[in-house]
Amino acid sequence: MGDILDRVEERLRSAFGEPDARASVTFLGAERIEVLRFTHGELRRYATLGMSAQPMADPVATVADPLRGPRAEVHLTVRAGRADTSPVLRALATAAASPQVEGLVLADGNTLDFGEPLWPGAPFTAFLAAAPGETVPDLPLPEPRDPVRFFPLVPLTPAEAAYKRARGADALRAHWAEHGTDLADPVRRASVF
Repeated sequence: MGDILDRVEERLRSAFGEPDARASVTFLGAERIEVLRFTHGELRRYATLGMSAQPMADPVATVADPLRGPRAEVHLTVRAGRADTSPVLRALATAAASPQVEGLVLADGNTLDFGEPLWPGAPFTAFLAAAPGETVPDLPLPEPRDPVRFFPLVPLTPAEAAYKRARGADALRAHWAEHGTDLADPVRRASVF
């Protein structure tokens, strides 16, 4: 497991550079999750480290395979200096622990709803998982392990989460694109009402 996480951290460093801060969170029934922060100019990125230590298992499977199954980490990009987003590390660690704690198998289009602001004063209460591989390429692992995939998370307002539930993730993404929504703006207003 340590070797996998070492390789994951190296992949994150190759994509984002050297982290300028890190914190760890431990949940009952789950392994420790670290959150690394990378700051580059106006962008601040947070990435988890630890979610990929175990494969995500189908919650209805009677026995989890310790080697086979999808592996993932999550990351978030926000504009620095517009809000204190540091407390988001708790929500990111919770998202990363959800496969171990709740049996979630993360996929493109999943909503991770927290029911409260992702950081103090944030207009967002949920994340939308986006397609992995664009910002951080997949990390192949030795057979029979699946590669580690790196899912970007997009903060969602309650109105956007409701829109996504009603119309789907692709419709929400199309709406954002049509309106030129800056998804990295940590204080943006909902683009749907």
